[in-house]
Amino acid sequence: MVHTGYNPALVALSLAIAVFASYTALDLAGRMRGAARGPRWAWVAGAALAMGGGIWSMHFVGMLAFEMGMPAAYDLTLTLASLLIAVGATGAAFVLISRPGAGPREVLVGGPLMGVGVAGMHYTGMAAMRVPGNLAYSWPVVALSVAIAVTAATAALWLTLRRHGVWQKLSAAFVMGLAVAGMHYTGMAAATFTAEAAGAHAAHAGGVGAGQQNLALSVGGATFLILFLAMLASSVDQQRVQRDLQASEARFRAAVQAVRGVLWTNDAAGRMVGEQPGWAALTGQAPEAYAGFGWASAVHPDDVQPSIAAWNATVAARRPFVHEHRVRARDGNWRHFAIRAVPVLDDRGAITEWVGVHTDITEQREAEGELRESNEELQRYAYIVSHDLRSPLVNVMGFTSELEEARPEIRRALGDHPEAERIDADLGEALGFIRAAVTRMEGLIAAILKLSREGRRSFAPESLDLTRLLRSLVDAQRHQIETAGATVEVAPDLPTIVADRLAVEQVLGNLIDNAVKYLDPARPGRITITARSVGGNRVRIAVADNGRGIAPRDHARVFELFRRSGVQDRPGEGIGLAHVKALVRSLGGRIDLASALGAGTTFEVTLPREAATGREAHGAPTTLAAE
Repeated sequence: MVHTGYNPALVALSLAIAVFASYTALDLAGRMRGAARGPRWAWVAGAALAMGGGIWSMHFVGMLAFEMGMPAAYDLTLTLASLLIAVGATGAAFVLISRPGAGPREVLVGGPLMGVGVAGMHYTGMAAMRVPGNLAYSWPVVALSVAIAVTAATAALWLTLRRHGVWQKLSAAFVMGLAVAGMHYTGMAAATFTAEAAGAHAAHAGGVGAGQQNLALSVGGATFLILFLAMLASSVDQQRVQRDLQASEARFRAAVQAVRGVLWTNDAAGRMVGEQPGWAALTGQAPEAYAGFGWASAVHPDDVQPSIAAWNATVAARRPFVHEHRVRARDGNWRHFAIRAVPVLDDRGAITEWVGVHTDITEQREAEGELRESNEELQRYAYIVSHDLRSPLVNVMGFTSELEEARPEIRRALGDHPEAERIDADLGEALGFIRAAVTRMEGLIAAILKLSREGRRSFAPESLDLTRLLRSLVDAQRHQIETAGATVEVAPDLPTIVADRLAVEQVLGNLIDNAVKYLDPARPGRITITARSVGGNRVRIAVADNGRGIAPRDHARVFELFRRSGVQDRPGEGIGLAHVKALVRSLGGRIDLASALGAGTTFEVTLPREAATGREAHGAPTTLAAE
């Protein structure tokens, strides 16, 4: 048996190499996940060289630190093979976890692969030793060293997949470095050396010779230089990332300014922290004034509580914050702002802060108010005009009835007049025309009143299953559909919207009725109803038929009041589509038409998925500290 020991200085050097290599490899591997395909392979190669080369260097220096009382040499081929094993196994593991969508499965495969590779590097390096003696192993201790290598490698890959800062990366590097060193020295503890001849210890010349020390320092110095260059490349890339981040932030701020927005950030509880130059420029508040919940003092008193309630509902539901309120600007005037904020989440999915934008919509709201007043005035005007028109019609109808009742007296008064029969017939025909005209006028006045009332109608939004709603509408018109010999197909799994049920039923029922009414009798009628989600959180519902079609010149005119297109062989007053358009506009949507004569017509109704007054908070509201 040969008594063994270690050179403390070289042991410390091997530990430093292991920690530095682990930090460099973790940093490089962390960059490969966000890089493009080409640069990703470069970071994988760099991480493999840093980790594999660093572990091999740590092993080599640790071997040189080993004092066993016998002269030792190393087989160059096996020594280089041990280096290639370390780099190859490490690189293969990093390739696995660099793939898009890599997760725990890749870690559980790559970790053992790297661990076994590191163990293979160690024992290949041990086999490269040339000593005048015999080498034997304790297999339980060998198994323990392999287990340490596999565990350390798996932990290193798991840490690589996680987002971490400098301090977390340093902690991980120390853990990884100590684990790698622990594997090496556990593997060394598994080895037993037996000298071939007595006096071999004296031949060792008392410890590590100057040449061996210089070799260890050279290997360590070269390793540190390589790792330093790798860290330098990482630093250069970090500067590039920082420049890109600054450019992106500048573009974002410019975009916010382009939409007349004010950018701000709050912590998870809604407190303003740090410098908020946009908010300060808007309100004139100093940092100490808006800090915490001081920003609420700039909100209109009537809007503070609704804003707090909306915020509580948003935090409880963990969804983007969408709201409107008035803010006192620096000049003392109240401005109307639309607010949208999104939460920033950490690795655990917890909200760390809110990033939001206040967009000035004062002019828009003022214009909407003026338009609303104008519409209300037009509605009042239509109501008054319709009412005033109805009064003379009542008189006309009354006098027409009196003339109808007087016809027998007129006939008797004419007596034997030769034109008596003709005069009576003409009088009856004239009274019939008057009665028909009055009836039509009554219908037109009723239509005007109906449209004017739509502007004052109150909506009650509720969640609507479009598939169920449309099928009920089709069932209600089943008789007309079967009489026309048509088929109506409602697509399954249509989206759900929040809107006024009666208004939506009136819109879609009218479109289905029109599609059935104007089918082409020359071919079997087919009507299809579909819906899909479109941008802006909206839903587009399409009612398509293979009917007569509408001439291009009439596409816009069919939505006008009392206007109809094509052959007038179906009953109607020309108010249905005008009513539909008014309802759709009141619901915050729009209606579009695509049609060709002889081919059919498609009406598309685009509605908000969620009505402005139909939002519901899910879950119990949380308490806001500002309340």
